[in-house]
Amino acid sequence: MTTGHSFHIPVMGIGFTIDSPVKVSQFGIDSVISLVDDILLEKLRKMYCGKFNLPYNEITDKIDDFRALRITSYLDTIQHIAQEKFEDFKTTTTETANSIKHYFSSLPDSSVFKQEFFQLTRNDFNLEDVKKWMKEHMPMGSIDVNIMTKVDKENYIKKKKLPAEFNDAHAALRGFAKSKLHSSVVLSAGMNPRLYSYLEQFDAFFPDSNGYIEKKIVLKVSDYRSALIQGKFLAKKGIWVSEYRIESGLNCGGHAFATDGYLMGPILQQFKDNRKQLIVTVHELLINALQLKGRTIPKRPLPLKITAQGGVGTAEEHRFLLEEYQVDSVGWGSAFLLVPDATTVDKDTLKKLVRAKEKDLYLSNISPLGIPFHSLKGNTKDIEKEIRISHGKPGSPCPKKFVALNKDFKENGLCTASRQYQNKKLEELETLNLNRSEYEYHYQKITEKSCTCVGLGTAALLAYDLDTKIEGDGVSICPGPNMAYFSKITSLQDMIRHIYGKTNIMDRTDRPNMFIKELFIYLDYLKDKIEDTRKRVTDRQKKHMLTFAANLKDGIAYYHTIFDRLGADFKEVKSQLGHDLEKGSSILRSLEEEIATM
Repeated sequence: MTTGHSFHIPVMGIGFTIDSPVKVSQFGIDSVISLVDDILLEKLRKMYCGKFNLPYNEITDKIDDFRALRITSYLDTIQHIAQEKFEDFKTTTTETANSIKHYFSSLPDSSVFKQEFFQLTRNDFNLEDVKKWMKEHMPMGSIDVNIMTKVDKENYIKKKKLPAEFNDAHAALRGFAKSKLHSSVVLSAGMNPRLYSYLEQFDAFFPDSNGYIEKKIVLKVSDYRSALIQGKFLAKKGIWVSEYRIESGLNCGGHAFATDGYLMGPILQQFKDNRKQLIVTVHELLINALQLKGRTIPKRPLPLKITAQGGVGTAEEHRFLLEEYQVDSVGWGSAFLLVPDATTVDKDTLKKLVRAKEKDLYLSNISPLGIPFHSLKGNTKDIEKEIRISHGKPGSPCPKKFVALNKDFKENGLCTASRQYQNKKLEELETLNLNRSEYEYHYQKITEKSCTCVGLGTAALLAYDLDTKIEGDGVSICPGPNMAYFSKITSLQDMIRHIYGKTNIMDRTDRPNMFIKELFIYLDYLKDKIEDTRKRVTDRQKKHMLTFAANLKDGIAYYHTIFDRLGADFKEVKSQLGHDLEKGSSILRSLEEEIATM
């Protein structure tokens, strides 16, 4: 497929990229919509239908399969609007030679489309021929979607559990499968075998004889082993993974899926070294499965993309990932929260993001999913939570129940951030007769959970002045640590120029290299693990921490090798990189000694 840009905008929260394709796909930029909240999608569909004079018929929760229908309808609406904007953009872009020149100046030299254009016009530039060629070949950004595989709540009607295909993630997958989109679903948060098996129900996920797949699968992974296991599992069902999207375990936004101390550089190296073998191994399984199913066999091996994201912030880092690890695209996340031309964030939260420094961005335990979660201190959803606690009424109302997954007290599940769940846990706590410090520790662990499935979508409602009667006005926001180094609201054009090194939108000069930043985040993570288990460590925990430390040590050695042979890349900060690695090694040695004596 012809590509324009060498970056993509990953999914952010529930609402922050919910309509990004309408804003950026006309410029050839790929972006990802979260499918968690069908209620929010329906509200925005109504708004966009009104804005663009499209017919709108409400899909209420009284209609059979309403969640899937809402998702299909929203995606079709976004696709229609984005396609119209793209057609208009093609017309205006190809009007004059100057407008064509301006368009190509915004693309990187690595752009396949740009290279094809220069090849076409090398010996002759006929404006009418160029216009025609551009209109036929200009790439539109992909309208991709994201499904968190573990957010797959079972659903009930009158206390009767519905079949698995009506679970939340299953319904979201069906909604995407039945949409008009020819794009990708990004499956994140780990493997869900039942959901993966459900893919087989839809022809759109299988290749045709030319290898074309209408609905592609992208797996978000944090290590090679996980990618290989999941890729083989799906291939045995005849499903090809078209892209492995590697995300830093901790130097990212949203939920943080820490590796066992494996750092991003070595992980990327492993994908680079094993890329061909990965294709051969998985492709062989795929062909066997397709033959057994009596399905069409592609005439040639299917294409595979490797992409990376998490903490990238400079043109130099962007280029290094593309060239050193031969990735096909680089994801830029948190920085785009300050680009209203690309993402959807309310004004008050934008102001908080602009002011945010390192101390304001932290890895929290507020997610009801029980997974570490990047958060911004002072977000209004957490303020709401603290006010409730101070009034002796901890826990949130649970109007949407998307993460009502805990079954300790109720068969159809409760959210651990909900008032109902926390009241029951606190009642249990009272019966344990703990001393004051132990009681306060467990009280804090119970009440720190925040209602993210509502809070992460509210910003979109506030940004568009839509009704928040059900949700309330509290906003959760989940930027990664990289947010600290971006401190002003930026236009899309300037952000693109920053990514490609044509300008610099960062005022600060003390930002660490992305790999160094991740290393120190992992060191802090290990330090916290040691503190958490210091009093009551088990042999298994101790062994895991020593393995974690050994993997970090290997990662530091790898970076020494990589940075020592750098040529033009990072040459201005090469000595600082070496100093930072030595500092990291010193901290790690101290942590290893602590673990050994536990």
